[in-house]
Amino acid sequence: MKKEAKSVFVDKDIQFILGTLLRVGVVTAMTVVFVGGLIYLLVASNKIADYHVFKPELAEYSSISAILSGVLSFNGKAIIQFGTLLLIFTPITRVVFSVFSFLIERDYMYVTIGLFVLAVILFSLSNKLVG
Repeated sequence: MKKEAKSVFVDKDIQFILGTLLRVGVVTAMTVVFVGGLIYLLVASNKIADYHVFKPELAEYSSISAILSGVLSFNGKAIIQFGTLLLIFTPITRVVFSVFSFLIERDYMYVTIGLFVLAVILFSLSNKLVG
């Protein structure tokens, strides 16, 4: 009789970790956006916004490098954008974790599907975030 290798993770463990990962990611992103909003309101509370004409060329924080440099200088807009990035990357982190959990379980069909989903997500974001 051959003994089967005991799985490192039980399905319940993986589901718990994935659920916790999503909750922590969303709460962290929400907190970062809130703090960025407070900083922005403290600094720009006396400015009047002009929304009559949209000028996309004035978007200061449209790349990851610009956002990170703005966060380091405690710019409220950059911190809000960073929180938005955290919110975007939370489900991406979930896909990465799922791929690794499928690798541990040796379920290669789902590893392939997960890698394909990850490739599609990263390809679609690569044109938007890298500038």
